[in-house]
Amino acid sequence: MKNFRSLLIWQKSMSLVTETYLSTKEFPKEEIFGLTSQIRRSSISIPSNIAEGFGRDGNKEFLRFLKISLSSLFEYQTQIEIAKNINYLNENQFNKLYEFSRELEAMLVSFIKKVDESK
Repeated sequence: MKNFRSLLIWQKSMSLVTETYLSTKEFPKEEIFGLTSQIRRSSISIPSNIAEGFGRDGNKEFLRFLKISLSSLFEYQTQIEIAKNINYLNENQFNKLYEFSRELEAMLVSFIKKVDESK
């Protein structure tokens, strides 16, 4: 691995950020500092923590940031479910984001195990 951009989990999480921004742009304007901001920030946190952890010293630190990234992903999944429940996301939008996030979750869990075994 030359840099964090070569990591598939970083690439996928960047795509999730893009999809999130596109899906939340029609949220009510009064939510811009509420749920819209929360969902966007949790999505941004995922690739940001992967990148930050990659730049840290050693696998132990990288592992810590990967786990933070996973926690942000769980936060994200909760927030998009809330958005669906209050009809800010329709069923199709929710399913697309949720399935994308579940795929990323599986990849992150697997990568965390791999990094943990090599420390």
